[in-house]
Amino acid sequence: MCSEQRLRTTQLYDKTVVYNHKRHGVFQLGNRKFAFRMKPRFPKSLTKEFLLVDLVNNVDQLAEARDEVLKRVAQRAASSDPRRLRHAVREYGNERTKKFFDRALRLGEPQPRDFLHNHP
Repeated sequence: MCSEQRLRTTQLYDKTVVYNHKRHGVFQLGNRKFAFRMKPRFPKSLTKEFLLVDLVNNVDQLAEARDEVLKRVAQRAASSDPRRLRHAVREYGNERTKKFFDRALRLGEPQPRDFLHNHP
């Protein structure tokens, strides 16, 4: 996910995340682990905009420094198609993610601290 967006994250993770409507849990298939997560909504085809939104939705699960990741996401958001990104945020973002991108799209460069300070 992160490398596809060229956000320069450095951590490797030992399982593949699979969004679906029926199953939840970690399953071993062959010699690979898959983390199945039930999500009520996700696109049929992945888009760059969805991946950015999903990254911010799940920033707490990363081993990376959150403020650095959010800074790079804000930079990427500034160069994204704002109409498509707003649509992805509206459809798939949680409330914190919506606030983050609202600020990113309005100001061009949000302060990652603002996201973290409003974060439980």
